[in-house]
Amino acid sequence: MSTLRFRVVEAAFKKKAVEVCSPAGKPSEYFARKVFNREKMLRYLPEKAYAQLADSIDNGTPLDRGTADAVALGMKKWAIEMGATHYTHWFHPLTEGTAEKHDSFVDLDGKGGLVEKFSGKLLIQQEPDASSFPSGGIRNTFEARGYTAWDPSSPAFIIDDTLCIPTIFISYTGESLDYKAPLLRALEAVGKAAAGVCRYFDPGVKKVYAYLGWEQEYFLVDEGLYAARPDLLLTGRTLMGHESSKNQQLEDHYFGAIPTRVQAFMKELEIEALELGIPLKTRHNEVAPNQFEVAPIFEECNLANDHNLLVMALMRKVSRKHGFRVLLHEKPFKGINGSGKHNNWSLGTDGGVGLMSPGKSPEENLRFITFVVNVLKAVYRHNGLLKASIISANNAHRLGANEAPPAILSSFLGSQVTAVLERLENTDVNEVVVEGKQGMKPDIARIPELLLDNTDRNRTSAFAFTGNRFEFRAVGSEANCAAAMLALNAAVAEQLTLFKAEVDREMASGKETFAAILETLRKDIKESKPIRFDGNGYSEAWKAEALRRGLDCETSVPLIIDAYLKDSSVRMFERTGVMTRKELEARNEVKWETYTKKIQIEARVLGDLAMNHIIPIATRYQSSLIDNVYKMRDLFPADKAARMSVRNLEIIEDIAEHICFIKEKTDEMVEARKVANKITSEREKAIAYHDKVFPMLDEIRYHIDKLELVVDDEIWTLPKYRELLFIR
Repeated sequence: MSTLRFRVVEAAFKKKAVEVCSPAGKPSEYFARKVFNREKMLRYLPEKAYAQLADSIDNGTPLDRGTADAVALGMKKWAIEMGATHYTHWFHPLTEGTAEKHDSFVDLDGKGGLVEKFSGKLLIQQEPDASSFPSGGIRNTFEARGYTAWDPSSPAFIIDDTLCIPTIFISYTGESLDYKAPLLRALEAVGKAAAGVCRYFDPGVKKVYAYLGWEQEYFLVDEGLYAARPDLLLTGRTLMGHESSKNQQLEDHYFGAIPTRVQAFMKELEIEALELGIPLKTRHNEVAPNQFEVAPIFEECNLANDHNLLVMALMRKVSRKHGFRVLLHEKPFKGINGSGKHNNWSLGTDGGVGLMSPGKSPEENLRFITFVVNVLKAVYRHNGLLKASIISANNAHRLGANEAPPAILSSFLGSQVTAVLERLENTDVNEVVVEGKQGMKPDIARIPELLLDNTDRNRTSAFAFTGNRFEFRAVGSEANCAAAMLALNAAVAEQLTLFKAEVDREMASGKETFAAILETLRKDIKESKPIRFDGNGYSEAWKAEALRRGLDCETSVPLIIDAYLKDSSVRMFERTGVMTRKELEARNEVKWETYTKKIQIEARVLGDLAMNHIIPIATRYQSSLIDNVYKMRDLFPADKAARMSVRNLEIIEDIAEHICFIKEKTDEMVEARKVANKITSEREKAIAYHDKVFPMLDEIRYHIDKLELVVDDEIWTLPKYRELLFIR
């Protein structure tokens, strides 16, 4: 090992775990301590202002300026008591992360002093520079105005000394420039559509909520080792590095004992998260070395999404206090599992009824089947769009790599639910007995009692039913959940609306309610059958079968993104009021541009490392071998020296060939980038980077990894996988 690398590794291994001081009391006693939740609202707001704010949160009624001023006053008082000196509008631009601009509470008092001020106007609206965030052409440099607007449904919270107010981000002309605004519209659409269908079974249902439970996977690496890997530092993944002799093949890391330093990090992360009202519940080792997972209790979808973004930010901050860097890239290391963020999604009524949960009566099970079938139909109709909602340059490395679902969207249901659907599909509706008048429980003979967790799980299914929810397993670990959730909820909203219209037509023709539902379900079960697949999603046979079924089998990231602009996608988003064509076109421009930039950065980093690290190091070692050969010829007789130098000569030649390929391919990659950079269309440029530049990364890497195996470890400066992957 080189002296430089040894010092870096030694320093990393000597890093001590930080002592974590827990707040006094049980977690339940400090949960949401830093959140302006309903309990704080009751304490700090006038009774009338509290009632109006609660009505706005629960029912979406607008707030008048007087109420906003009262809320701002109470919120400021609480925040200052908590030690806050600044406030910010916290929003989700199209960068996959979050953004914030901090302003202090202080203002001049007109008497030469300062006073703390915070008005309803400042609470409701701010104006960040819209041209400096990705907008896909909606905002130009000379059109900088954009607005953040308060989202009362997600409570304000305090980070360090700053009051953070969750907001949407829109342009001066009204288009959304973020993820939260369309997510809120999608949640409203699916809630309204689902409530309409629910009333067939229970006329008292007023609202339906979408719920989300995310499972966040991540890697930890020692900070010193991370700093010594420019590729990790600049791209989030290792662009080179031969597999460690031992990685995950013994399966001894999964659910194993959590390392002491990692446990200290997890403990502090949980404390900070709980204080912010994030109900973290689960932590464990994941499959790959240095890979871990954290998961909360299910929450309403918008709030859960905010909490996931907060947790990712907390992980980055807290990990550094413990001598770690957190890696959220979907595939930071080659040859071992990457990281996903499984999105467990479900719907539930205001009465606490889970619509994805089987019931105890035939009527309840018919309701359950109704919603399952409608979700399947939505996923089938928009499978290409849903795949586009989770695709990225990073996630493309992970999908289908025998660790994550393949890049073909299918849904696993399990044997019992599948059997019920097949029975309904093949049963004449007239054979199903529906007895009793409206208001009486029907006898639906073809719907048996169903049980929770009635089937095995299929890890190769991108969208699997898991007992009382669907698990969208293809979402990437670094992604904003909102991208997948707004697409899914909008698609389901559209399908439920179409379903209700069809059932109403059947009822208008004289059919009883449940007979009309069964008739419509039977059609939808048949039409959505191609999306159902319970087999091995990794097999080559499935790829051929999926193509035959008409599912989206595209593998090129830039072309997958096209699905957003299919006529069916645009029609669906506009019909549900989630996004306009203009907004969709802008988002695609951003997605193509982001893809290009990520591949461009990786290519530049790899080229720099190849020319400035790898080739000089390999050449130096090669020179030492050549020197050894000449010295052996001086020391030994010619025939003996030749015999003894054979191995060195082979290594010298091997190194020369690898160096030659790396140099030629790096030059070729630079030229390919130059050609691609001249393309004006963001879509065509992204395609050029995917087709011409991206393949060279692995080709160059192959030869670098071969050099790592033969070059003297003493002079190899970059930390290797065996050092990066095992926390001491």
